[in-house]
Amino acid sequence: MTVTPELADRAASQDPDVGLRAVAALRALTEQLEALHVDRARQLGWSWQDIAARLGVTKQTVHRKHGRRLGRR
Repeated sequence: MTVTPELADRAASQDPDVGLRAVAALRALTEQLEALHVDRARQLGWSWQDIAARLGVTKQTVHRKHGRRLGRR
């Protein structure tokens, strides 16, 4: 998935069908980016608390979301 100026334009569309599809694409991209960076942070020894603080969520939220995928380290 690639972010393009076209995707940004679609997200601002007056047509709800176009706008909502763009929002869904952006949401999927955000999830992929979050997983990528959480993985990297854990590999570098970051605590769940450190990651959660950067994401603006609780430690429990980020651990519950990503812990199983990473083997609950």
